[in-house]
Amino acid sequence: MHSNNIHLNVIHSIRHFFERHGFDVSARFADRLGMRASNVRLFFIYISFATVGLSFGLYLTVAFLLKLKDMIYTKRSSVFDL
Repeated sequence: MHSNNIHLNVIHSIRHFFERHGFDVSARFADRLGMRASNVRLFFIYISFATVGLSFGLYLTVAFLLKLKDMIYTKRSSVFDL
């Protein structure tokens, strides 16, 4: 019984990590489309089941491109930030 609680704690800590440090792809799409982020997440989940994980690769690709865009277009406050 004790090992079962340890497994649940590990699962909750992994979930918490991904919720705090996620890529925000769903939230950014939702903001752009004027939708709730939970609906966009559900869409990715359903599409992942339908396409056998192909959309997960698409999600990671979009996350990478958004991160790259953020790195390129960061707002610099002064000349010394170059």
